[in-house]
Amino acid sequence: MKILLANPRGFCAGVDRAIHIVERALVKYGKPIYVRHEIVHNKTVVDRLQNMGAVFVEDLAEVPEGAVVIFSAHGVAEQIYLDAQARNQRVLDASCPLVKKVHLSAKRQQSQGAHVVLIGHAGHAEVVGTLGQLPDGEISLVGSVDDVQNLEVPENRELAYVTQTTLSVDETREVIAALKIRFPQIKGPEKGDLCYATTNRQAAVRVLCEEADLLLVVGASNSSNSNRLRELGSTAGIPSHLIADASDIRAEWFVGAQNIGVTSGASAPEEVVQRVVSWIQAHYPVEAVETRVVMEESVRFSLPPELEG
Repeated sequence: MKILLANPRGFCAGVDRAIHIVERALVKYGKPIYVRHEIVHNKTVVDRLQNMGAVFVEDLAEVPEGAVVIFSAHGVAEQIYLDAQARNQRVLDASCPLVKKVHLSAKRQQSQGAHVVLIGHAGHAEVVGTLGQLPDGEISLVGSVDDVQNLEVPENRELAYVTQTTLSVDETREVIAALKIRFPQIKGPEKGDLCYATTNRQAAVRVLCEEADLLLVVGASNSSNSNRLRELGSTAGIPSHLIADASDIRAEWFVGAQNIGVTSGASAPEEVVQRVVSWIQAHYPVEAVETRVVMEESVRFSLPPELEG
């Protein structure tokens, strides 16, 4: 049996930046530091930061007046910034710069007179934040080709689209094509706003699928990009499973499997991947652990000025 590790996998630059913001803030300001929503969608990361003194909340009403509060990597609605200001809370924004770029694009298009269509999954934290950049009635959400067929938009308005950053490459392409067929004049980026990490990790899974007869994706059940990786394996006809850690692994998955593909979502720590590898090695005769390198990533994002140095 062989274990085939995807590269790239795991933390992206936006996740790495968000985690470091919480860690640096705890050092600079002391505990507790409040974080609105999970800083990233991964229980291992959240638990570690909680143990360091971070307090995770869903509502700013849970944060004392004047306290330091960090906004998660997924981005937040404009109203959240105003609410924090009204409560005299000190904000450190850990929103991924690539998500912020989508926010700015939506605002720019709307300011130029366009009605904005957001391609994304309803209820996901990033989508909630992007929808909240514009007034009600100025942005519409679609998640599928069927949604496009049922979409109602204002008459006599230009149209523009933006996308969630963590969608399936193929699904995004299909939805954009459907939008262009129904609304030929709609404007937007040809491949959507998918971030480099989403695109690269999906490309790496495609390579694994050429050899693997079982795919394990390390990531949280509420992680959009991790779910897309599992779906990609399933679409390729390979039994594919999303696991939070090694305790989720089931022995029956390995019956007849010889090449075990392993990857991880953009918010999954490498330590969890290595525990999965160790579990497989402890239970099966693994002759080799090999890495399939699709590309090397070098993207880095700077921290807020008050935390640099």
